[in-house]
Amino acid sequence: MITAITALEAPEILAQGAFVLDVREDDEFAGGRMADATHIRLSELPDHLEALPHDRAILCVCRSGGRSGRAATFLDGNGFTAINLDGGMQAWAEAGFAMVADSGDPVVL
Repeated sequence: MITAITALEAPEILAQGAFVLDVREDDEFAGGRMADATHIRLSELPDHLEALPHDRAILCVCRSGGRSGRAATFLDGNGFTAINLDGGMQAWAEAGFAMVADSGDPVVL
């Protein structure tokens, strides 16, 4: 069973050194994301496992938690410690946490 956390619980996991994996599409990622997020689209995740750390938890993020839940399940099945951000970037933004964007004000697409 994959661990899922709320946006309000996420800062503690991040403070513990979790790796943030954003599995959204390119335009969603560019529009607004967590500052230190690594972007690998869900459809490309199987081809990029070597880019992910085995020595710390991976916080999987998407728009609302569905795609990141699938990513977390896949990663767990491949020997990673994966956590799903329940509610995704929508919940993160709603909680008032900082986001960055490629240009302009960050938004959740």
